[in-house]
Amino acid sequence: MDISTLSLAQLKELERLVPREIRRRASEERANARRKLEQVAQELGFHLAELLEGGVSRAPRASKGSTVPPKYRHPQQTDLTWSGRGRKPVWVENWLKDGGSIKQLEI
Repeated sequence: MDISTLSLAQLKELERLVPREIRRRASEERANARRKLEQVAQELGFHLAELLEGGVSRAPRASKGSTVPPKYRHPQQTDLTWSGRGRKPVWVENWLKDGGSIKQLEI
């Protein structure tokens, strides 16, 4: 690509866009490489973490801050969910206060 013919404004726009695109592509390629490595490890009967850390074979542990699937859902407002961990949400407290049972909310 010959950039010598670009105007100063065009060059500045490129300067602004290129770092963002480099980060995006690097992230994408890193994710693709990880998927390929995980697939090869799985085909050989291993977890990728086990091979990289040289540890004992075991299921991968959830990392701190990972999401837990919901265990409870409001019957009428299905967007209200709770994993069952931590403090009960207000909607669960209200449900129980109104005579409902926690069993009725189980998914």
